[in-house]
Amino acid sequence: MARPPRIALLIALPFVIIAAAIALFALMIAGNERPERRTAEPASMLVEVIRPTVNHDRFIVSGQGTVQPRNQTTVVSEVTGRIVSLAEEFNAGGFFEAGTELARIDPSDYEAALLAAEADLAAARATLADEQARSDAARNDFERLYGTDREPSDLTLRLPQLARAEAAVQAQEAAVMRARRNLERTRIRLPYDGMVVRRDADLGQFVQAGSTLGVTFATDIAEVRLPMSDRDLSFLDLPPATQRDTLRRPVTLTATVSGRPGSWPATLVRTEGVVDENTRLTYLVAEIEDPYALDADGAERALPIGTYVEAAIPGREAAGLIVLPAKAVHGGNQVYVANADDQLEVLTVDIVRKTSDRVYIDNAIGADDRIVTTAIPAPVPGLRLRIREEESADPELRLLPAEEFATAADDSTAADAEETIE
Repeated sequence: MARPPRIALLIALPFVIIAAAIALFALMIAGNERPERRTAEPASMLVEVIRPTVNHDRFIVSGQGTVQPRNQTTVVSEVTGRIVSLAEEFNAGGFFEAGTELARIDPSDYEAALLAAEADLAAARATLADEQARSDAARNDFERLYGTDREPSDLTLRLPQLARAEAAVQAQEAAVMRARRNLERTRIRLPYDGMVVRRDADLGQFVQAGSTLGVTFATDIAEVRLPMSDRDLSFLDLPPATQRDTLRRPVTLTATVSGRPGSWPATLVRTEGVVDENTRLTYLVAEIEDPYALDADGAERALPIGTYVEAAIPGREAAGLIVLPAKAVHGGNQVYVANADDQLEVLTVDIVRKTSDRVYIDNAIGADDRIVTTAIPAPVPGLRLRIREEESADPELRLLPAEEFATAADDSTAADAEETIE
């Protein structure tokens, strides 16, 4: 029995569609050109490089410390009494000039003691004058009776009584001096321009001799103790501690004060000359003149006591060495160099000195070499590089020129040192 034409058409339609799709695909392939075969190029790594500079200057040895006052005083009462006045400057943070009366203890008892001592002195002097007159009269009487050929005895001339009267006068003079000094001690003064750290006594308070009234320090000069290892000292080449006149050397201090970084000149003045038994470090001492800039015209900034600072000290000459940032040295003593074909070379170098931020190298690198500062996970020699050259090395690596250091050391001017180091 023959199938209806409609059913036959439905059965044949899928095969017709498939055949048409195959034919269309074959036409598309025949019309496209075969892609050009290319050789795969090796991958390159983007790195940053710097140009080294041959050093003709001096080593810079770094240290850290805290600014401390050179002279600090615990103000103590030398007499007993009630505090009757306090200067406005005698408060924490107050500045005062030498000789300023910071506090006053009730002087009435000491004024009375001085008057009594002066009265006793006057009486002692009167007694001395009386004894002197008696001694002179005794001599005259003796000479009238016996002439001048005989010498009277000490008892005849009342010399023991005269000596006792003279001693009494001296004792009363000492009592007057003591009373006057105690009266002067009721006025609390200091012999330097300074600043008050704290005040431990209040107005109306009764204090005993030996009571603490406060703590102050002088503002003319501050100090920084800088710990140095034996290796650091070997690069400073300091003279013996006994030759302090030749020890003076300019130092630059850097710190952040009130959120603003700054630098201050200082002078290396001495070494403590003792190696700490616990840390095996030797302390150098640098002085800062006028740390609070009280004598300045406003251009200088204060360096408060207690500020943590970093110090840069020029040391012995480092001529002919290459100085690089610490990030340019890998694996302890290897430096990555980009050669003329922008390929990686790995060099082993001799390190003369290494600090937290810089490395001094003695060989293997020239001034025209491009030093890779980017860390490379797999530093295979010959690795292709894409170069991005930095403008310059870290500016902190610029050192003090030898001829300028000599001038600065002779003049002992920390300002010159700051200009040359920076």
